[in-house]
Amino acid sequence: MSPSPDAPALAVDRARPDDFARIGQLTCDVYLDGGLASAAYGEQLRDVAGRADRAELLVARDDEGRVVGSVALVLEGDFGEVTESDDEAAFRMLVVDPAGQGRGIGELLVTACLERARAAGKRRMVLSTDRRMTTAQRLYERLGFTRLPERDWQPAPGIDLLVYALDL
Repeated sequence: MSPSPDAPALAVDRARPDDFARIGQLTCDVYLDGGLASAAYGEQLRDVAGRADRAELLVARDDEGRVVGSVALVLEGDFGEVTESDDEAAFRMLVVDPAGQGRGIGELLVTACLERARAAGKRRMVLSTDRRMTTAQRLYERLGFTRLPERDWQPAPGIDLLVYALDL
């Protein structure tokens, strides 16, 4: 869904250390309070500084500079846990403030990841998502991602992740 013409302007940029507390709270609120992740995953969700050390942490800001969404773009290394070659990029922990959902924030963040991955010379974007994250899956499919069921995986017993990919 694209933002309406009268919606506040949104911008994507790199997260700053002073954004980390907001990103951690937002991520926990969406994933844990939304029933999309177990409490055991909470420590990783709160470790924003650790994400920033292992990925390019991007944020969407509203016209007042508030963080309204975030995503960790993985261009190298194994933090994505789903890449299989140096030609692949991944993103993780895509989150949008529930008050801002439906304004195109998630799409804006995914598009920023795709543009940055292309600029880095990557040939494919891959991601994994929990079966319960149906809104995110609809976004990915609308943007052209397709399922790679042969790469689905379980990071822990009872946690079944679906893998999607998009050739860049």
